[in-house]
Amino acid sequence: MDQKYEALFTPWKIGNVEIKNRIVLCPMGGTSLFGWFELTGCKFDKEAANFFLERAKNNVGLIIPGIAPLRDTFWGKWLWQNPKMFEDLKVFMDEIHKTGAKLFVQLTAGMGRSWAITELIAPMHKNKALRTIIKPVIDTSHELASPSPLPSRWDPEITTPEMTIEQIHEIIEAFAKTAKLCKDAGVDGVEIHAVHEGYLLDQFTMEWTNHRTDEYGGSFENRYRFPVEIVQAIKEVCGKDFPVSLRYSVESKVKDFRVGAVPGEEYVEKGRNMAESEKAVKYLQDAGYDMLNADNGTYDSWYWAHPPMYMPQNCNLKDVSHIKKFVDIPVVCAGRMEPDVGAQAVADGLIDAVGVARQFLADPAWITKLIEERLEDIKPCICCHSGCFNFSSHKGHANTQDLSDTMGLARCAINAETMQTKKHYIAPAKKQKKIAVIGGGIGGMESALVLAKRGHSVTLYEKSGELGGVFIAAAAPSFKEKDRDLIAWYRREMTKYPAIEVKLNTEITSIESLQADEIIVATGAVANRIPVPGVDKGIQAVDFLLGKAEVGENVTIIGGGLTGCEIAYELYLQGKKPTIVEMQNDLITTKGICLANTSFLRDFFAANKVPVHLETGVKEIKDGAVVVADKDGKTFEIPCDSVILSVGYRPAPLTTKGVHVVGDAKSVGNLRTVIWGAWDICMKI
Repeated sequence: MDQKYEALFTPWKIGNVEIKNRIVLCPMGGTSLFGWFELTGCKFDKEAANFFLERAKNNVGLIIPGIAPLRDTFWGKWLWQNPKMFEDLKVFMDEIHKTGAKLFVQLTAGMGRSWAITELIAPMHKNKALRTIIKPVIDTSHELASPSPLPSRWDPEITTPEMTIEQIHEIIEAFAKTAKLCKDAGVDGVEIHAVHEGYLLDQFTMEWTNHRTDEYGGSFENRYRFPVEIVQAIKEVCGKDFPVSLRYSVESKVKDFRVGAVPGEEYVEKGRNMAESEKAVKYLQDAGYDMLNADNGTYDSWYWAHPPMYMPQNCNLKDVSHIKKFVDIPVVCAGRMEPDVGAQAVADGLIDAVGVARQFLADPAWITKLIEERLEDIKPCICCHSGCFNFSSHKGHANTQDLSDTMGLARCAINAETMQTKKHYIAPAKKQKKIAVIGGGIGGMESALVLAKRGHSVTLYEKSGELGGVFIAAAAPSFKEKDRDLIAWYRREMTKYPAIEVKLNTEITSIESLQADEIIVATGAVANRIPVPGVDKGIQAVDFLLGKAEVGENVTIIGGGLTGCEIAYELYLQGKKPTIVEMQNDLITTKGICLANTSFLRDFFAANKVPVHLETGVKEIKDGAVVVADKDGKTFEIPCDSVILSVGYRPAPLTTKGVHVVGDAKSVGNLRTVIWGAWDICMKI
């Protein structure tokens, strides 16, 4: 192992519990051992158990599964009322402990105004009669209950109900009862979710969201009373030596409801600022908490707690290391943490351990590979959120995520097997075949790898001189270093299988000449063309990204989807002056793109005064200007030196007859649809 990582592999203690190394698998929605959003009620989740056991065998020190609601989302049964689940948990804990890993169960008081209301459910919350009808199934007075009436993060037309004293006491009691069952099952500790990320307990602690006049509102002590009484109740039944961690946000990074503060921005903090945090961490430690699992942000500034690729690496380390000065208990830092930086921070005493989450989705064995000095073999998380947490929203819409995604969080766009091993798995082919794959993008390479693992022989044809396809352009911006690492990973991986032959600079124009039993077409998509005068004066997005065309200082981007916004962000970072023109009523309205990603870009453009013209269409592209019309039909010109066209793509399969079509050649999507689609086809050949 490289010496610079040695500090990560030293033991440490949370209370009396010793952890073998300083790497913490942080909680992620969808990885609860008690299931997530189960229509029939929660039960021990074997898929999640296998997920954690594989990672425990690959050298993780401490595992904290995703949130376990104390009360089932559907039908309202309390966790402590399900003894069979804890019997199964005990058997699982015996297996975890054989690996040397430790595990804390994370329990949640609830989400309050942060509950991700879907488009399907939103009308029920708005209609009193419907709320009454569905109450036996989904009790919104519990699920949405907040410290005070507040606007929902996901649909501001919905006002959350105020939690009653009786509900608060019921939750505190449930924490204690559930924690005791966890302890009896051999769990090493529990984590309280959360004075963090704008969830229910966090809403209670902040003056901004807590307007109560009873003992749970007003003064600092009253606002923090709820999390304090929780840890006290747990310690009373489990003993003072049973570790209780707290998921904690150092600063809220919030300017207003649904508006966050981006890195480097000057703003007035609406939520918890550093001065209060310095006081709060000592107060919470003295109340009985044994560890702080920390980062920053709320759902209003979601990109701090769920940093997309636009956020700096190690983005929370400075703030988290600061509050460590005010406590004696261990402090973990999460948020795009890089192993080398984390190891140095541990060595310097700035933090006690490094929290990592999504990298465990992309590659379950990444710690083992780090130990064995095989860093190039680590499949990198690209911070896309497309599979793990694609809650999406835009103006006028609640969470537009598909129900299947709501019920299946913590999957991975780039690792099709993660948390769906019953759907995606490698099984030997019943008959070995010769397969031709046309196209060397991600879809083509993923297909070749799956087929080779199953025992087929594959010849991949790529018309250019390098593998990567359109993803090379997608990975070009300066903030896409992990995307570039992923391309490099694929290229190396392709060389490991003798059954794969790659033919570069080989364009296939007809399938008739191919000597193959089966053919996969992965020829991608081509850019759309808008029918306006002067369109040829514009630069295609892919040409700009590949450096085939230079732009001036003032650049108008036609299209405010994800690619257009990322180009505008990159131009701003380069010191240029971008302007975005978009026909929809908001930027990035495509379903399935995580709000953590989209809200960063929207907030960044607003904070940095990047001009954005919504509900605006292009009429003409001229030399030195773009002519546009707003929703009222008013025409005006936007002066600019260059125009970049980012108006989407359409499938461009070589052929669809007698072949299997994968990726964007079949239907334009994202990396998740490309990779998962390749598995769906290649498992059946």
